[in-house]
Amino acid sequence: MIGLWLLVICAMVFAMVVLGGFTRLTESGLSMTGWRPVTGWFPPFSVEEWQAHFDAYRNSPEYQKINAGMSLDEYKEIFWLEFLHRLWGRVIGIAFAVPFAFFLIKGWLNRPLILRLSLLLILGGLQGVIGWWMVKSGLVDRPDVSQYRLATHLLMAFLIIAMALWTALDLLSEKAIAVSAFTRGYASLIVGIIFVTVFSGALVAGLNAGVIYNTFPLMQGELFPPEGFAVTPWYKNFFEDYATVQFQHRVLAIVSALLVFGFWYAGRTLQPEWRMRANVMLGVVALQVVMGISTLLLVVPIPLAAAHQAGAVLLLIAAIWTRHGLRTT
Repeated sequence: MIGLWLLVICAMVFAMVVLGGFTRLTESGLSMTGWRPVTGWFPPFSVEEWQAHFDAYRNSPEYQKINAGMSLDEYKEIFWLEFLHRLWGRVIGIAFAVPFAFFLIKGWLNRPLILRLSLLLILGGLQGVIGWWMVKSGLVDRPDVSQYRLATHLLMAFLIIAMALWTALDLLSEKAIAVSAFTRGYASLIVGIIFVTVFSGALVAGLNAGVIYNTFPLMQGELFPPEGFAVTPWYKNFFEDYATVQFQHRVLAIVSALLVFGFWYAGRTLQPEWRMRANVMLGVVALQVVMGISTLLLVVPIPLAAAHQAGAVLLLIAAIWTRHGLRTT
């Protein structure tokens, strides 16, 4: 029962990531300039409440530099996505905290599980704080959130999914497949490279670097564009230079795909359970590569870009499921 509950939480966080992607891609994330973590369950109802929200937004850099002249009705269109994003976060919090308290009262949890679930609860609360910290970065001088804070926010969501899924699989008593220490380490490496690639993708999103160099596999006719590495000191290029950030995301995505293919190839003649997991992971990474390239070539259409972000979550889930089911011989 507890394991199934955690799988539901994973599904809810997955939906949250997809909704967050749409919120970012539609430029809706800065429409709410205040944060009411306890009392923000309801949207504006009266004309006066809507006008107060709109007046606050009109003082923001996004309105002044991008959306000057926007009407109240147009503002409502971007408001609703951000409001739903925040509301869904609160729903997830309740969906986690109330059953957790019930399980505690019933005495159904041992000490290690209490510690794990308590950590998940803390991370969930921290995620809300990180979300507001991210939004604040776009309310000061420039009408964009910090790519560093966006990456932190996204990685925290992936970490919560990974922890909740791992714990759920523990509770569901999944049968482990006996493999070598090298193979289990290889599976762990795949999980790690997915996190790094997601971080890189968040930097691309935060810098809007996906709307340039919309060719593949070359960039401006070169493997690496001459405009790259334009930032000093040199190490900041990996986080702040548009060309370098896009290039490194391409490289990491290809490395991830090759690692998954290698894992699949090595296990194609082994246990059926391994082959099934490897087949799933290979299928997801292949789809993810196709969506990533298509998103780039089509200059980041919103539905496809959101699907690409969702695909990253599915790839992580497949990799966690694969890694969890392995034990050393």
